Amino acid sequence: MLWEGAILDAQAAIELNPSSYRGYEVKYTALYGARRYDEAIEAFQNMLTKLEHSSDTQIQRCLTVCPELRQQYINRSEAEVFIREIINAQLENAPLRLINTSTGCLCDRKVQISAFEASTEYKKLVSSTTKYADLQWKRIKDAVAPYFHYVMLSHRWEGKEPLLHDIQEKDVYTLNPVDGVVKLQSFCRASRDAGYRWAWSDTCCIDRNNNAELQESVNSMFIWYHHSALTIIYLSDVLPSSKSGALAKSEWNRRGWTFQEFVAPKFVLFYQQDWSLYLDDPSRNHKDSATIMKELQDATGIDPRALVMFRPGMSGAREKLRWASMRVTTLQEDIAYSLFGIFGIHLPVIYGEKRQNALGRLLQEIVAQSGDITALDWVGQSSEFNSCLPAEIASYAGLPCTLQSLPEDEFQATVSSLENVVPVDLASRLYNVLDNLSAPRFSQRRLYLPCITFPVTEFRRRRDQGHETYFTYEVKAQRLHDLLITTEDKLVQFSPAKPILQTFLLVYPWNRRLLRLPDFAEPPGFWDDIQSEEGFWDDTQSDEDFWSVPESPSDDFSGRLPEERLADSESRLRALQLIVRLGQPFNAFLLARQRGGEYKRIASDHNIIAQVKDMTSVNDTMDIRTLEIIVGAHAAHRQQEIAETSVTVIHACPARTRTGWYCCDLNRLSAYETGLLLTSPVRQVLQYCSTCYSTEQ
Repeated sequence: MLWEGAILDAQAAIELNPSSYRGYEVKYTALYGARRYDEAIEAFQNMLTKLEHSSDTQIQRCLTVCPELRQQYINRSEAEVFIREIINAQLENAPLRLINTSTGCLCDRKVQISAFEASTEYKKLVSSTTKYADLQWKRIKDAVAPYFHYVMLSHRWEGKEPLLHDIQEKDVYTLNPVDGVVKLQSFCRASRDAGYRWAWSDTCCIDRNNNAELQESVNSMFIWYHHSALTIIYLSDVLPSSKSGALAKSEWNRRGWTFQEFVAPKFVLFYQQDWSLYLDDPSRNHKDSATIMKELQDATGIDPRALVMFRPGMSGAREKLRWASMRVTTLQEDIAYSLFGIFGIHLPVIYGEKRQNALGRLLQEIVAQSGDITALDWVGQSSEFNSCLPAEIASYAGLPCTLQSLPEDEFQATVSSLENVVPVDLASRLYNVLDNLSAPRFSQRRLYLPCITFPVTEFRRRRDQGHETYFTYEVKAQRLHDLLITTEDKLVQFSPAKPILQTFLLVYPWNRRLLRLPDFAEPPGFWDDIQSEEGFWDDTQSDEDFWSVPESPSDDFSGRLPEERLADSESRLRALQLIVRLGQPFNAFLLARQRGGEYKRIASDHNIIAQVKDMTSVNDTMDIRTLEIIVGAHAAHRQQEIAETSVTVIHACPARTRTGWYCCDLNRLSAYETGLLLTSPVRQVLQYCSTCYSTEQ
C-alpha cells in the first residue's frame, strides 16, 4: 500500500512537470519497490530519455557542470548484454539440455535462456542494474546462478528406459507410467520438491544418434556432475525402511559410471526404491553422514575422505585404477569412457572399438600426459593394444606393489659404507645419466620406456607344474639374484650351454622419484583453477609413492654437512643414496625381443620382484636405455598376417612419391585392422597416393 501511494505521487509529479526526469526517477523507485519490474524498467528508460533530452535549463546546466549525472547510468541493452555474458558462462559447465521440473518439458540452452528472460528473477535483475557500479560479476552471477541450478540423476539402467525421442515435445509427467518412465517422473518430482527448476537424466537428455553431442557428453559428464546443485542417487534394489548396510550391498556400487557420479558432485542424496530418503536421513548432503560414508567404504574399499575430497587428474593414477577395477559396464568400451573424467582426460569416443582398445587409449594417455608409469603395475594378461598394458581393468584389483624400505639407520649406514667403496665419479655419472633420461612416452600404440636392463642368461622350466595353463621358470640374469617367474606364455628354455637367438631382458622401469627430485609434473589445467576458486579440492593430497620403489628415509642427512662444503657434498650424497635405492628389491618387467628389434612384455601371474646381487656393481656401466615395447602377441601376429595379405595392388608405389612405402586397399579392412596395419612394424603403409589413385581409377 505504501508503494502504491508513492507511485501515485510520482505520477502526479510527472503530470505537473512532464519534461523533468525526477518524476520518472521517483516512479522507477516506487515501481521497483512494488515488484512491478516491467513498469520499473520502462520508467527508468523514460528517466534516461528526459535526462538526455531535457529542455529544462537548470538540468542542462547541471549536466554541463556535472556530466557524471548521466554517465553513471547505463541503458537496458547494456545491462542485458552483460547479464547474457554471465548466463553463457553459467551454462558452459551445464548439460546441453535439461528437463523443466515444473512443466515436464525438455529444454535446450536456448529455451532455458528464454525462460529465464521471461521470469520475474530476470526482470528484477535488469531493473536493479541501472548504474555502471551495478555491473559487478559476482553480484550478477549470484542472481543468475540459482535460476539455472540443476539436479543430476545417478542410477542403474534397468528394463526399458525412456530415450530422447520418447520425451521430446512432451510433458514427462503425462507419459504412460511404465518401466523407466516411472523412475524419470519420480526423479523430476523429487528435484522439484527439493526446490530446483531443472533436472537431467542420462537416459533421455542425450541425443545418442548425434556423434558430436555424444562425444561432448561423455567427455563433459564429470564436469556436469561436479557443477550440479545436487545429485540424486536412486537405489532401485534398496527396499523401503532398509537398515544400515543395504547401501553397501546395492548393485549401484559395482557399476562403472556411478563411480564418477558419486565423487564428482559436492552434494548427494540417496533415495530408496520407493523414493524415500535412505535411512530417513534428512540432512542436506549425505556425504556428511558418517554412517553412509562408512557403508560406501565397506562396499568400495575407498577411504571416505578420498571419496569426499576427490580430485580428478593424473595424481594417484594407480590407486584410481584400483578403485575402478571391480566395476562393470553394459557396453564394454564404457569401462574406459567412464574414467575419462576421473583422470581429466578428453579422448574420442568410438563405440565398436572394443574394450582393450578403449582401455589401451586411456592408459596410453595417462602415461603420455603424466610420465607416471604406475599404470604399468598390474598382474594378468597383456593387452592387444600394447603388451605393457593389461587386457582387463580387473588387473588393477590388487594393491600397488610396495616393497619394504630399509630402516632409516640402516639406510644411512649403507650410504656411509659406500663412501670408500664406490668411486665418486662413477656414482655421479650414473646419477647424471639417469637424471637426463626422458619421460616414458607412447606413439602409435608403442611405448618408449626408459629403463635399466639386465640380460637373462637362463630359462629353465620347472617340472612340477601344478596346471597346464601356467608355466613356472627358474630365471637367471646378469647382476641379479635368481628368481621364479610364472606366466601363461610357454617360453623356450635356454642356458649358456644351450643359447638361443632371441634376447630376453629383465628391466627396472626408470622412476624419477628415485632421484628425490620433482617428477614430470601433471600439465596445469582447469582443475587447478576450480580448486583455487572454489576450494573444493584438497590441497593436502599428495601423489602416491611409486609402486616399484621402496620408500627410503628422508634426505635431511645432507643438511647436517658443513655449509662451506654443502653443494659438493650434497651432490656426492645424492649419488650414493641413489645407488642404495637401486640396490633394493624392485618390480621388474620381463621383455622378449621381437624380430623387428622391439620388445614385448611377458605377462606374469604375480609381480616379478628382482634385486641386484652386489650394490657396488650399480654404476654407469649398467645398460641404461629406452626400449620400444609393442602390442601383445595376438595383435602382433594379426599385424603380421594383415601386412602379408592385404597388399593387393603393387609392392611398391609406382609413382615413387615416398621411397620404401607401399600402397594397399584399406577399404577391405575393418577400422581396427586398418589401425593395426598403419602401425605395423613389418612395413610402412600408405593408402593409394594421389598418383596411384588416379591410375587405379
